[in-house]
Amino acid sequence: MASVRGPDPGSGRAPGEGVDPAAGGMPRSGPDVRAEDIPLLDVGNIEVIYDHVILVLKGVSLQVPEGGIVALLGANGAGKTTTLKAISNLLRAERGEVTKGSITFRGDKVHALSPNELVRRGCIQVMEGRHCFGHLSIEENLLTGAFTRRDGRAAIKEDLERVYDYFPRLRERRGSQAGYTSGGEQQMCAIGRALMSKPSMILLDEPSMGLAPQLVEEIFDIVVQLNRDTGVSFLLAEQNTNVALRYATHGYILESGRVVLDGTGAALRENADVKEFYLGTGGEGRRSFKDVKHYKRRKRWLA
Repeated sequence: MASVRGPDPGSGRAPGEGVDPAAGGMPRSGPDVRAEDIPLLDVGNIEVIYDHVILVLKGVSLQVPEGGIVALLGANGAGKTTTLKAISNLLRAERGEVTKGSITFRGDKVHALSPNELVRRGCIQVMEGRHCFGHLSIEENLLTGAFTRRDGRAAIKEDLERVYDYFPRLRERRGSQAGYTSGGEQQMCAIGRALMSKPSMILLDEPSMGLAPQLVEEIFDIVVQLNRDTGVSFLLAEQNTNVALRYATHGYILESGRVVLDGTGAALRENADVKEFYLGTGGEGRRSFKDVKHYKRRKRWLA
């Protein structure tokens, strides 16, 4: 089992940076790394500032391999959404900017690209809260995802039918106004709309937010099926650590704008710190809600 890594204060290196893949780490690019080992997405030590004053991300590094499902975990306000928006270049709309570090997609630096140019290259974000066009039908919403494509109506129609195969409920509601559909149907519509752009990677922000547990399981099952069938990579920003780690191959835990732990999904599920601070369990099993903040352990990364 791969070990879980925290920050290395002695080396000044972010978790997972420059590690040996044989030791359970995810490889970084370099002169001795084979082309097939270079990750699809490589975020290297980025800092993000809002309004030229507020420092939100403080040296975040992460990687997404080709065909992988990577979870970005942490409490509300930890910096998960900001990380995704830094990757998708949506920060400028909120007066934010990446001031340090690098973001590479398929080996090319992309931080200077516009969001639509990044979509054309194969990286698209599904926003938190779904953000469907409420006055358009489900099918019209899906077709907006193909706006940047230039491969003809036949290919777009074929992909539309494929989306309906993955989300049969959308086929039933294809003529309904999106604003009058359920939260689960809107989340399926948002993911389907992203798929219509023919991406190689989807940044999925809080897919479980506001959904019933049964629908959450259904959404994550479809994500895994899409990953397996089409090879699309996923970077999931999620507060529901328990669910995310069941499906992710690798995970990073953010706290106060820093990556404090990372490792394989299986290793993080068994990590005592993760159980204590993010899963609500410890050596004595699940505890009462009133005791959840009375930790017996101490966050080692605060030392």
